Amino acid sequence: MDDGGDGGLDDRVPFLARLESEDRTALLRLGRELRFAPRMILLHQREPSSHVLFLVEGWTKVTASAANGYEALLALRGPGDIVGESAALTGRPRSATVTALEPVRAVALEHERFKDFLNRSPTVSFALLGLTSDRTRAADRRRLEFASMNVRERLAVLLLDLARTHGRRTPDGIELSVPLSKQELAGSVGASREMVQRLLKELREKDVVVTGRRTMLILRPDILRRIAATDRPVPGIPAPSGPYED
Repeated sequence: MDDGGDGGLDDRVPFLARLESEDRTALLRLGRELRFAPRMILLHQREPSSHVLFLVEGWTKVTASAANGYEALLALRGPGDIVGESAALTGRPRSATVTALEPVRAVALEHERFKDFLNRSPTVSFALLGLTSDRTRAADRRRLEFASMNVRERLAVLLLDLARTHGRRTPDGIELSVPLSKQELAGSVGASREMVQRLLKELREKDVVVTGRRTMLILRPDILRRIAATDRPVPGIPAPSGPYED
């Protein structure tokens, strides 16, 4: 994802990478180190907030659940990222759940110490403001982009994004290094689990992807690019029967 051409930072540039080394070292020294095994929850949605987390090693997923149980994948956060900052600054309960996808090492910093550091360091405060702005603009761009697409196209865009940011090239194709469920994929593209399951089945039948339990290998990214770029039928990939869910 680009920065919109205005010279700003990419929204994927993590918080700690935006800081001078002295500020980064000083900030991390204020906290305590924590370690999380894969699938452990770092932060719980709706819980009272007492600290922020700086991710040092490992990747996490950020998800949110609606009252009816519908779960959406909001973001993937990795080394250098900050999570839990919104609750820290507003005093509200946490708005999302953060779960380790692999072994994670993080530094936890209590709210008051974090806010005191921000008060004493305008450059760090502006870096956090810039990160928040970049993430908001990226989310707005994605909503605008997705508004003009059907579910099939949105899924293709999501898989291409994951391949670019979390793909590992193998002799057979591009292996996604993040274990995501079909429900999380569905939540990312605003569709039902059943719709995403049906679309993945069609892609499997045409040898575009190979899926397992929370695993995926992309064999034909070129086909995904063609699906993402146009709503016209793609040779070898028939359109799903029935209406799309938008």
